[in-house]
Amino acid sequence: MKWRTRTVELNLKQIIDRLNAEFVGDTRKLVFWYDDKADFAEDLENVELENAKIYRLQPDNQFYTKYFLERVDTTTNYLVYAPFPKPDVRENHLEDTLLYSRRFFADRASLLSVDLGIEEKYKPILEKHIKFFADKKRTQRFYDLEIENFNEENILTGLLSAICKARTCSFEEVVRIVLTESSLSENAYLQQFEQYDLLPSFWRLCEQHFGYTDVKPTLERLLVTLFVTYTARYVQTELPAAWKSFVSYKAGNIIAFLDSLMNSVLYRDKYDELSDHVAKGLNVYQAFSGCRADDLVECDTFLAVDQVLVKWLMGRLLAEDTGAKLNELTIPEVCEKRAKMHFGRKTDKTYQLLQSAYCMVQAANYRSAEGFKAIVDRYLSADHQIDQQYRKFYFYYDKLENTEAFEPLRELVENIYTNEYLATLLPAWNEGLRQEEALAVLPLQRDFYNANLRYAKERTVVIISDAMRYEVGQELFARMQDDPKCSAQLSVQLGVLPSYTRLGMAALLPHRTLEMTDDFQVLVDSTLCDTLAGRQQVLQSYVPDSVCIQFDVIKSMKVADLRDVLTKRQVIYVYHNQIDARGDKPNTEDEVFNACEEAVQEIMDLIRRINGSGNTHHFIVTADHGFIYKRDKLSESEKIAGKSMENAFVNRRFVVSAAPLQDDGIGHMSMGAVLGNQDAKVVSYPVSSNVFKVAGGGANYVHGGSSPQEMLVPVLDIKMERGHQETKNAEIALVSILHKITNLITSMDFVQSEAVSDTVKPAKYRVFFISEDNEKISNENTYVADNRELSAQKRIFRLRFTFKNKKYDKDKQYYLVVYDEDTGLEQWRHPVMMDIAFADDFGFGF
Repeated sequence: MKWRTRTVELNLKQIIDRLNAEFVGDTRKLVFWYDDKADFAEDLENVELENAKIYRLQPDNQFYTKYFLERVDTTTNYLVYAPFPKPDVRENHLEDTLLYSRRFFADRASLLSVDLGIEEKYKPILEKHIKFFADKKRTQRFYDLEIENFNEENILTGLLSAICKARTCSFEEVVRIVLTESSLSENAYLQQFEQYDLLPSFWRLCEQHFGYTDVKPTLERLLVTLFVTYTARYVQTELPAAWKSFVSYKAGNIIAFLDSLMNSVLYRDKYDELSDHVAKGLNVYQAFSGCRADDLVECDTFLAVDQVLVKWLMGRLLAEDTGAKLNELTIPEVCEKRAKMHFGRKTDKTYQLLQSAYCMVQAANYRSAEGFKAIVDRYLSADHQIDQQYRKFYFYYDKLENTEAFEPLRELVENIYTNEYLATLLPAWNEGLRQEEALAVLPLQRDFYNANLRYAKERTVVIISDAMRYEVGQELFARMQDDPKCSAQLSVQLGVLPSYTRLGMAALLPHRTLEMTDDFQVLVDSTLCDTLAGRQQVLQSYVPDSVCIQFDVIKSMKVADLRDVLTKRQVIYVYHNQIDARGDKPNTEDEVFNACEEAVQEIMDLIRRINGSGNTHHFIVTADHGFIYKRDKLSESEKIAGKSMENAFVNRRFVVSAAPLQDDGIGHMSMGAVLGNQDAKVVSYPVSSNVFKVAGGGANYVHGGSSPQEMLVPVLDIKMERGHQETKNAEIALVSILHKITNLITSMDFVQSEAVSDTVKPAKYRVFFISEDNEKISNENTYVADNRELSAQKRIFRLRFTFKNKKYDKDKQYYLVVYDEDTGLEQWRHPVMMDIAFADDFGFGF
C-alpha cells in the first residue's frame, strides 16, 4: 500500500496499538472509552482488537451493560466504547464498575500533531477545527497536500485547500476555486468554511494576501477589489471616484493572481465570466467611454476596454485618418497589440477586420499606373494587396455575430473598392491590353506545360485550384514560406480570354493545338477535354506515366492507396474545386472569401501529406482563372444590355461571337490571338467591372472577363524536404496558481497543452527551480509529454520538488524553469518568491 493512501489511517493505528497494549496479560480487563464528540465512532466499525472485544455503550443501556459485564460474561476483555461524554456520577449506573476498570483517552488533535510533525504550539489550531478531521476523505485530502514545516498559516490554508479539493496547499488556489466553482452569493465553499469555523481565517488570509478588508466581507466586494486594483495598475488615468475605495495596497499579489487566471488554458473562460460580471456591476464601458483612448491601450482587465478602443478606431477610419496613433502606435499596430492580449480570443476577428479596413482606406483616391507592363508590375508588387485586404475584410466581417455597428465602415470599404479602385484599374488594364506588345509582357497560360513540366526530371504534382486568383496564391506562397522545410517561388502567367474553366483547364494541358469549335467546345489536339477522362487522355498522350485525379479523391485516400497512385508516375494533375464551386452558385457566392481561406489550407495540407507519405517533393500550384467579387448587389447601371446575341457564347463577363459587340464600355480581342491560331471569332468583354445582362441569379461573383483579378494566374513552384511533415512539440504549462514557495517539499500541477497527434509530437522536459544567480535550488524532474487524451483535465500531471534546506532571501527572485531535453533550450520560466518559514509569523494569535 502506498504511503499516501495509508497516512490517514495512522491516527487510528496508533489508537489500536495503545488499546492492544491495555489488554496484554492473562487478567481480565475492562477499559472504558468515552469519546465525547464521537470522533472515532465510524473508525471503530471495522476494528478488531487482538485480545479484547468492543462493546458499544448507549446512553440508555447502562444498567444492562453492568449486568452483562458482571453477570453474563465475566471472563472476556472488553473495550467499552461510548460515543458520548461520561455521564455525571449521579446518573452513571457504571460508576462503581469504573472504580475497578481503566479509562482510555484519545485526543485526535494530539495524534494528528504527532503524525504530521506539527509542533505542540499549533495544536490549539487543530483542536479548534477538530470537526474537520471527522471525515476520512477530507482528512486524506489534507494529508495529500504533503505540507512540510507547519505554521499557523499553512495549517489553515491546508484546511481550506482540503475543503476546496485543491491539489496544492495554496491560498491563491483556494480563492480561485471559491470564485470560479460556485456562485458569489450562496457560495458552497464559504458555507463549508463556516461549518468548520474557518470563515474568519479565510477573510483574514484575504487581507494578508490581497489587502482586502471589510466590516462585512463578501465575495462580491473581494472580486471587485481584485479587478479594480488590477485595472488601476494599467490604466494611465485617474479611476472613477466610486472605484477608488476598492484599490488595494497589495497590487503585486493581485496582478499575479489575475494574470494566472487569465493566462491559464484551464481557467481563462472563468476569468472572462468574472470580468464580465464586474464590468456590468461597475458599468465599465460607460466609465471608460470618456477616457482618452491612449490611456486604455495597456489595460486588459475588461472586454469593455476593447469595445471603447474599437469605437475609437472606427471613428478614425471613417474619418479616413490613417495617420492616427495611440501612444505612438499606428492603427495596425494597435490592432495587432490588442489582438494578442487576453481578450484576443474574442476580439481578434474585429481587429483583423479593422486592419484590413485600414489598408482599404489607404487605397482611397487610387491612381493607376500607365502602360500595361507598369500596371502588371505594380499589381504584382502592391495592388493585389487591395484585393487581398478587401477579401480579408469580408472574411472577418462575416464571422461577426452582430455587424450593425460596422455597417458604415463596410459601406466605406465597398465604395473605395468598387468606385475608386476597380473603376480606375480595370479601364486602365484594358487600355493597356490593347497594346500590341501586351501578350508578350508575361508568360502565357497556354505555355504552362512547356515552361514548367516538359523538361522536369522528378515526379511533379500539379494542383490546379479552380478560380484561385493571384492574391490567394500569394497568400498560399507566404504561408508556405513560413515552413523552414519548404522552398517556394511565386510567378505569374497571363490567363486566357475568356477567363473561364473549360478554356483555362485546357490551356494548362500539353498540346500542339488549342481550339474553340463553332459550337464553342474546347479541343486540345482535337480531343474534347471538359471531363477528367478527356484531360487524362490528353496528358497521357504526352506523358504515359501520368494521371489526372480529383482533389476530393486523393485527399481521402489511405496511405497505401496514395502511394499506389503516385508510384511510377511522372506527372500528377490534381483538380481542386473549392473557390469556384461555391462562388458560381447564387446561394453560396457570398461564401467565396471563406472558400479562399479553406482552399489555401486544403492545398497546404495535401502538399504536406503527399510529401510525408507519398515520397513526392515537387509541387506546382496554379489555377485556370481568377475572379471578381463585390459584396453589394449590382445596380442596373452596372449591367450592359447586349444587343442580339444569337449564335454567340454568352456569359456575364464575356461574349464569343463571329463579330465584336459594338457598344460603349466593351473591348474585344480575336480568339486567334488568345489561342495562337487563325480563329476568326471574337471575344467581347466589359472594360470595367460591369457585366452583361443575362438571365439567372448571382452576379457578385464573376469571372470570364478581362481584369488583373481574372487573368493574372499564380504559379507556385514548391519543393519540400524529403519526408517532411510540419509538426511541433507537445508543450507543458503550469496549472497551479503558485507565486510563493513556503515548504521545502512542494507539489505543483502542470498540464500538457495539446494532445499528441500527427502534428503534435512527444517531447521530453527537465523541470526545476533556480535562483536569479542561476543556482539550482531544487531537485530536477523529467517529464515526457506524450499524452494523447483529448480532454485537458486528463492531461494534468503533478511534479514534486524538494528544495535545498538553506536560508532564502525574500527580496530576491527565484524561478521555475522548463528546459527541452533534446535541444537544451529553456522553454519558459515562472517567477516565485521563496518564503520558507520555520517560526510562527502569521500573527492570528490563536
